[in-house]
Amino acid sequence: MSLIGFGRAASLRTIFVAAATLGVAQAASAAPTVSVELNRLEPRDNACRVSMVIKNEAEKALDSLKLDLVFFDKQGVIARRLAVEAGPLRASKTSVKLFEATDLGCDAVGRVLLNDVTACSGEADCLGLIATSSKVKDVEFGK
Repeated sequence: MSLIGFGRAASLRTIFVAAATLGVAQAASAAPTVSVELNRLEPRDNACRVSMVIKNEAEKALDSLKLDLVFFDKQGVIARRLAVEAGPLRASKTSVKLFEATDLGCDAVGRVLLNDVTACSGEADCLGLIATSSKVKDVEFGK
């Protein structure tokens, strides 16, 4: 191999390593920093009380976290849409938030969709910051 060929291979290797490092750094920065768990659905008169466990894993507080939630019945039909304010969230802290979904029977819920995050203290990609999960039997919670 000539000296020129060696230099070219080294340059390509350097470019590849730099690109891979940049990709890992971007993936790490896009990793969810807030986990939202659907923890419980509890019947209340003419409503369903929604309990969520929200963990802010970031080192900065969120003054606002507005969630656009859509509830589907067991047949997959939209039953209710609910916009809730889950903030403020302190940095590196887990909180429990309760919401009332009126005119919704808890036993009718088959799935909850985090349709959008309309505010989260000025972050560019609010929805990308969130990871979802569900502890409620037979009720999926996703985005």
